[in-house]
Amino acid sequence: MFRLHKEGTTTIIITCLLVILVGLLLMWLVPNPYRSLAVVVLLFFLLLILYFFRIPSRTYITSGDDLIVSPCDGKVVVIEDVEEREFLKTKCTQISIFMSPLNVHINWYPCNGDIVYSKHHHGKYLVAWHPKSSLENERTTTVIKCMDTHILVRQIAGAVARRIVNYAKIGQKAALSDQLGFIKFGSRVDVLIPLNSSIEVSIDQIVKGGQTILAKL
Repeated sequence: MFRLHKEGTTTIIITCLLVILVGLLLMWLVPNPYRSLAVVVLLFFLLLILYFFRIPSRTYITSGDDLIVSPCDGKVVVIEDVEEREFLKTKCTQISIFMSPLNVHINWYPCNGDIVYSKHHHGKYLVAWHPKSSLENERTTTVIKCMDTHILVRQIAGAVARRIVNYAKIGQKAALSDQLGFIKFGSRVDVLIPLNSSIEVSIDQIVKGGQTILAKL
């Protein structure tokens, strides 16, 4: 049995109450066999919500100062050189990971270091794989000073995901595979690293948060 993440508490409670209420109405208003089928559908919906807020049981990478580890579960959809204008003010390599609604939606720090920047931006809700979502969607930017460079992590809301949670505080330490935050219901995470980094993943590769090495500095 998987554990449930604290960010799902309110959603799970509301879902349980709705399932109970609708279930009682179905028992009263709908005859069999439709009643039984409807109850099965309700229970399946509840299980999906519980599954979404699961905390995975896995072995995390916790050491390696030169490692950039995937901050989330999902599929690599972008590997390209971009001009970063918010904080880094330089050209760097962007690795973007798309998270489907069925992925674990916890986000982890991709490296060890000091948190030097954290900012939330209001914006649009384009689909997460849209090229402009990195700059136009609602998003949160976190920058970690790792060794002698900076690593930028951008949590991006999608067309369905409209709630970004970020735990980063300027001045605190970031540790590999500690939780950075949570994004609800489908989204995207960008990691921006130095151009001379050794990329260890490829487009369309499935990655695991805290486990898959994206690059080496």
